Amino acid sequence: MEWLNYHHLLYFWTVAREGSVTRASEILELTQPTVSTQVASLEKAFGTALFRRTGRAVTLTESGRLVYEYADEIFKLGQELVRVMKEGPSRARSARVVIGVADVLPKFIVYRLLEPVYHLEEPVNLEVIESKSDKLLTELAMHNLDLVLTDSQVTTSTVKVKAYHHLLGESPVGVMAKPSLAKRLRESFPQSLQGAPFLLPTESTSLRKAIDEWFTSRKLRPDIRGEFDDTALLNSFGSGGVGAFCVATAIEKEVREQYGVESVGVLDGVRERFYAVTVERRLRHPAIVKITETARQELFASPHHEPEA
Repeated sequence: MEWLNYHHLLYFWTVAREGSVTRASEILELTQPTVSTQVASLEKAFGTALFRRTGRAVTLTESGRLVYEYADEIFKLGQELVRVMKEGPSRARSARVVIGVADVLPKFIVYRLLEPVYHLEEPVNLEVIESKSDKLLTELAMHNLDLVLTDSQVTTSTVKVKAYHHLLGESPVGVMAKPSLAKRLRESFPQSLQGAPFLLPTESTSLRKAIDEWFTSRKLRPDIRGEFDDTALLNSFGSGGVGAFCVATAIEKEVREQYGVESVGVLDGVRERFYAVTVERRLRHPAIVKITETARQELFASPHHEPEA
């Protein structure tokens, strides 16, 4: 039986993740020649080159990408093993799940996506971390997160990792407002939005881009009263009558009840998408499987979608 040298694999994995021998040697606290020698030993053992070297930078060969995917799985399991043993061998491997949530996602959507986790047969300790999508993807690549929820396909140039985007579903987008304003805007909608007070998500969001295109295509110019990167805060200002605002119709009922607002109309053609991002093409964690299945079968009632690279 041939045995794999896991030290060599660790050095290779670190170089691949960091994109250079120099940065990898700093992290591993080894000299650059030592790291290079160990990686070369792994290449010799596999009988193939794993890197293409251009100056100080390195890129993975086709064989290197395959080895990196396996190494990713191996070290992820290793980190999980250490955690489980620290928490106690009696704890199930699926007892904890760490979810990263893009800060642009509506809180009602996040709740509806994650709440099914608590209906699993085995109890789950759910940890939720909210941040910018690119930062969350970095944490995902380092295996500090099990899953990232976001409204768009995200990439980052700082982490060399393959991420898979699993489409959970999509929702039409409607306009809501305080009852008195909603009543006025419902008359001759959508032309009534011309010059109407309006609240928008920030320009960094996918929804904002879609809304802007919708207004432009219909030659409508609302009176923009505010831009927010926190949907809960945006909804609060909308409930106070500052302006109308957009909401995914999938959570229209919850927003109406929570904020005392009414529906104005639907932006035809505008849809908000929601993704689950993982470093694995095949979903295995019971909690993650539950999140994706419930989203597709109940929240968005969409057909099964294959992961998108």
